[in-house]
Amino acid sequence: MSADTQRRIKRLIDIVVSLTVLVLLSPVLAVAAILIRLRLGKPVVFSQQRTGRAGRPFTVYKLRTMTDERDADGVLLPDGQRCKGIGLLLRRASIDELPQLVNVLKGELSLVGPRPLLPRYDPWYTDRERLRFEVPPGITGLAQIHGRNGLAWNERLELDVVYVTNWSLWLELQIIARTIRTVLTGAGVAKDPSAQMLDLDRERMLT
Repeated sequence: MSADTQRRIKRLIDIVVSLTVLVLLSPVLAVAAILIRLRLGKPVVFSQQRTGRAGRPFTVYKLRTMTDERDADGVLLPDGQRCKGIGLLLRRASIDELPQLVNVLKGELSLVGPRPLLPRYDPWYTDRERLRFEVPPGITGLAQIHGRNGLAWNERLELDVVYVTNWSLWLELQIIARTIRTVLTGAGVAKDPSAQMLDLDRERMLT
């Protein structure tokens, strides 16, 4: 099977799986949205700019999982203190990721690929790490099934390169299968990723 045929199948899988999951889990999304509105307030959906294929920016969507709690000086509290209750539950069950399926349908994301990161990280990738921009970013990827936020930046970004340079439909299906297992077990979910590691730009400024 040619690479072009495999990639067309990949896109078909993206569309079929995304539509199916959104339809089947629409009651879950509705309940989650109501609980977020009641417990965390507005907005229910969190949006943020990320860098996609070929370095093009796009807006990624997730369900809100954090409060707007601030300290006495009006500064937002650390993520780990603001992600609690319903927000923590949604994050542990990966329900907060479901709106990204809309990004998949729009062609901005794929089910599998390098996780899209913040635009401010763009100047800090090595030439090898920039291979991540040759393919659509994904909701899950090799890094997510090998430790998620428990991996150091160098390891996470290298796994992205390994995915790009060794891509096949078989690898794609393996990652999807292992992701399902990871989600069901809740393995590797971090309440506050920033407490485990520095942001990429801050880390590389110090090295």
